[in-house]
Amino acid sequence: MSLKAFHLIFVTLLTTLSFGFSAWAFIAGQVIFGALGIVAAILVIIYGIYFLKKLKKISYL
Repeated sequence: MSLKAFHLIFVTLLTTLSFGFSAWAFIAGQVIFGALGIVAAILVIIYGIYFLKKLKKISYL
């Protein structure tokens, strides 16, 4: 597994974790932490898109 593939898996897991934390925070009544979780997830998605564009020529293997 290449570093690129590992990085994309890590970004995907971090995005899922951020949305999960946000949902948990909203259920617990913590609106500020829920909003911060959504902001973090959006930032990670933006970073993932940037990473894919930057390393477009490198294979996943």
